[in-house]
Amino acid sequence: MCLFAKYLFFFNLMVAVFADHDLNNVSATTYGHTIEGKVSGFGESNPTLQSTRIMVNYGEYLGFLKVDGTFEISNLQPGSYLVEVTNPDLFYEPIRVDINSKGKIRARKVNYIQTSSVHQLPYPLKFKPKGPFKYFHIRETWKLTDFLFNPMVLMMILPLLLLLVLPKMINAADPETQREMQNMQMPKYDMPELSEMMTSLFTGGSKGNQPNKLKAVKKKQ
Repeated sequence: MCLFAKYLFFFNLMVAVFADHDLNNVSATTYGHTIEGKVSGFGESNPTLQSTRIMVNYGEYLGFLKVDGTFEISNLQPGSYLVEVTNPDLFYEPIRVDINSKGKIRARKVNYIQTSSVHQLPYPLKFKPKGPFKYFHIRETWKLTDFLFNPMVLMMILPLLLLLVLPKMINAADPETQREMQNMQMPKYDMPELSEMMTSLFTGGSKGNQPNKLKAVKKKQ
């Protein structure tokens, strides 16, 4: 009877050990790992604290903030997760979190251009706002520089400045430079005036041609 009791006690002990081991494995696979962090940028009385959400993998997992700004996302299996903070007023940069099979968690900065580069960040996660969201563009006001840099104004002002500055530069130059500038000027051609051309065309030109015609007729005779 005593021997049977010993065997029964030993059997129950082995069953308890294996059951505890199985429960640990089940809990590890069921509950998984937890991502922890804190979001800063607003006080406890800020109404946006309630509207702030923690999104993992674009909404696959969703978390909420506590009063002190901390959060926990549990039941995560080993893998890579993108953690984002959504807030209607403040902008936060997302963070990539990698969890290996041993449960080691590593946080790194998200780089969409150079995906191979790794910039490791401290863990637990710390989210700081980069700035407020701008939903509306501020109306532009009139400035004096807008008027001065207007193309039409520049076309009017620049020639006047050249007319004022170039003569002074030429006068201040050496005599040899002045001679070269004079030689570079275009030569002037003697062009008849328009009034003389018109009078010669309608009056003088016709009278001057009549004697030549008479001489030609006499020679033929």
